[in-house]
Amino acid sequence: MFDRIREKLNILADAAKYDVSCSSSGGTRKNDSKGLGDSHSSGICHTYTEDGRCVSLLKILLTNHCIYDCLFCVSRKSNDIKRAAFTVDEVVELTMNFYRRNYIEGLFLSSGIFKNADFTMERLLLVVKKLRLEQNYNGYIHLKTIPGASDELIKEAGLYADRMSINLEMPTEAGLKLLAPEKNHADVIKPLDFVQKQISQFSADKKLIKHIPKFVPAGQSTQMVIGATPESDKDIMYTANAFYKNFSLRRIYYSGYVPISNDTRMPIMGTQPPLLRENRLYQTDWLMRFYGFKVQEILNDANPNLDIDIDPKLSWAIRNMQHFPVDINTADYKMILRVPGIGVMSAKKIVQARKFGKLRIDQLRKIGIAYNKAKHFIVCSDSPYQLKDYQGTQIKAFILAESKSKYLKTDSNQMILF
Repeated sequence: MFDRIREKLNILADAAKYDVSCSSSGGTRKNDSKGLGDSHSSGICHTYTEDGRCVSLLKILLTNHCIYDCLFCVSRKSNDIKRAAFTVDEVVELTMNFYRRNYIEGLFLSSGIFKNADFTMERLLLVVKKLRLEQNYNGYIHLKTIPGASDELIKEAGLYADRMSINLEMPTEAGLKLLAPEKNHADVIKPLDFVQKQISQFSADKKLIKHIPKFVPAGQSTQMVIGATPESDKDIMYTANAFYKNFSLRRIYYSGYVPISNDTRMPIMGTQPPLLRENRLYQTDWLMRFYGFKVQEILNDANPNLDIDIDPKLSWAIRNMQHFPVDINTADYKMILRVPGIGVMSAKKIVQARKFGKLRIDQLRKIGIAYNKAKHFIVCSDSPYQLKDYQGTQIKAFILAESKSKYLKTDSNQMILF
C-alpha cells in the first residue's frame, strides 16, 4: 500500500470510529510483524447479522473535510486536525483489496460534507456503483445518507446499498440547535421518510412483478449522541420510540459523547457519560423492541431517568410489584417475558417445557434463566417462599448484594463505578 493511501486510511478510519451505527470491535492489538492481521489501525469493525453471524467491515470516511461546525464532532470545520479525502477509485481499490485478502466482508462508508450535500452524495454513490457494476462486488455495504441530498441520488444509492443510515445527532431539536445551529431534524426526517416509502413501494411492486431490484434490503438505522446536551433518558427514548414507529428503523444507536471541545455551550464540558448509561439505554431499547414493553411503562414524568445500578426491566418490576409473583406453570408468554432474569429464548422454552409437566427450580436453572434474580418474582412447583414476604426495596438490595458485576460495587450508602 502506498504511504499516502496508508496515511489517508489512518486518518479517515480514526475519524469514522465516532460513528457507532455499526458495532465496533474495539480491538487494540497491533501487529508486531510476527503475526497476521492488525485490529488497531486498519479501520476494520465488526457488526452482526440477524442470524448471529459476525461480519467484518471496512469502516471509513470518504473525507473528514466538512462545511459544518458541529461542536460535538471531531471533523467540524473549526477543529485543527489533519484533513484527508479519498478519491472514489481509492475507496473501491481498498475495499476490493481487503476483501480479496479476506480481511473484510463488507464496507461501512460515511463522509464529512464538502461543498454541499449533493456533491458529497454523488461521490458516495459513485463508490457503491463502481463496486457493484464494475467490480461485481456482492458483499455487504452500509452507506450513510447525507442530510439535504436530493431524492434522486438517495433512491439510486438505495439500489446498491444493503443498509442506509442517517444520524439524528441530538435527541431533541433544541439540543441540536444548541450545538449545531446550521442543522435541523427536518433534514434527517425527510430522507428517512423517503427511504421508508421507497422500501414499502419496492416491496409492494415485488408482489406484482417478478424481477424487482432490491432496495435497502437491510433497512435503515440512525444514531443519537447522548450526554452532550442535557436531555433526560425519557427524552431520548421517547424520540427513539417515535422514530421506530414512524420509519420502521432496524436499529437506533446511542453514542456517549466523547469530550472534544472546550466551548462553553457544552453543558458537561470535561466529563463523559458513564458507559453504563449507554448500556441502560440499549437495554430499554431491547425491551421496547423484543419484550413488548411500551416506553411509557419504563420512563415517564415520575421516572424520567433510568436507574444506573439496576437494569430497566428489574426497575420496572420493583415499581410494579402488583403484577408479581408470576406462576411459571400457568402465566402466559407475555407475562413470563416481563420477569427479571428471563429472556426471550428462556421464556419460549418455559412455555414449551411445561406442556410435559409442572416445572421445578432445577428445571428452570437448566433452561437457562438467571434464577438468582428471577426467584424474587416467580413461583413454581417447589418455590421456597412467597414474594409477598418482601418489599421492592428489599428485593433490590438482595439482588445488588448477590451481583457479581465488575462494574458495580455497593455499600449501604453509595454506588461506585469503575
